[in-house]
Amino acid sequence: MAISTQFKGTGVAMITPFSQNGEIDFDTLALHTDRLIKNGINYLVALGTTAETPTLSAGEKSDVVRCVVEANGGRVPVIVGASGNDTRASVESITKMDLNGIDGLLCVAPYYNKPSQEGMYQHFAAIGAVARVPVMLYNVPGRTGSNISSETTLRLAGDFQGTIVAVKEASGNFEQIMEIIRDRPEGFLVVSGDDSITLPMIAAGGDGVVSVLGNAYPALTSTMVAAALENALEKARELHYRLLPMMKAIFKEGNPAGVKASMEIQGWIGNVLRLPLIPATKKLYEEIAQLDRRLHD
Repeated sequence: MAISTQFKGTGVAMITPFSQNGEIDFDTLALHTDRLIKNGINYLVALGTTAETPTLSAGEKSDVVRCVVEANGGRVPVIVGASGNDTRASVESITKMDLNGIDGLLCVAPYYNKPSQEGMYQHFAAIGAVARVPVMLYNVPGRTGSNISSETTLRLAGDFQGTIVAVKEASGNFEQIMEIIRDRPEGFLVVSGDDSITLPMIAAGGDGVVSVLGNAYPALTSTMVAAALENALEKARELHYRLLPMMKAIFKEGNPAGVKASMEIQGWIGNVLRLPLIPATKKLYEEIAQLDRRLHD
């Protein structure tokens, strides 16, 4: 398996662009892939939350991955969102996946059914047993209703070294995050799942971010993360505080409504989402437009 350092730095949880009739705009997706890479992104994450993945059919998911892989052309690593809250179905799906051009899997904590920590461990252990590429755990209690504890993360990291290689931490619980950083096995990465806490996480010993903001501001985001990882904290802080208002704004009405608004303002995509998600309100759109002008000054 590839070494986990390929997932260090700035990854972007990619949006799915739609045309006005609600179909996937693959030409724009390919252009977006190329734009991210040329603006310094270290790796791509397809079919995450930001991609509106729950609204995509199985065929569309495969087509999105194929488009990203082809547009990438092997330039940077590609992670694909996989798994769910049914362990058997997750294992079967991962076993059958076409992994051509895919360098890792992003596997979210089981949602809705709220397993115990032992159930959580057994779920990811089953995935780790069949995974043919490295796995990044995804802990996002605000969406799943369940938390992967630091103890469970560390147990999985220790028992599946070389397979479960990283965690995307979006719990916001810094005590938990720091326990993982402190006690992790060598080579296990801890990356931020929230743009706004990326800098303090790196300062605590974290390894980067899977960013939403990076869809709209890839150069600024990747430069900030690189500076933080290089311990150029003055530069990193300046960029962090410059971006912070936009980090807050794009999540005010949910993800990816805000970041898609920002991308439309820059002329990159059409501002189209699939129900039950809807575009940003006029008020938020105008706020984002004003913040965008400041970022381009």
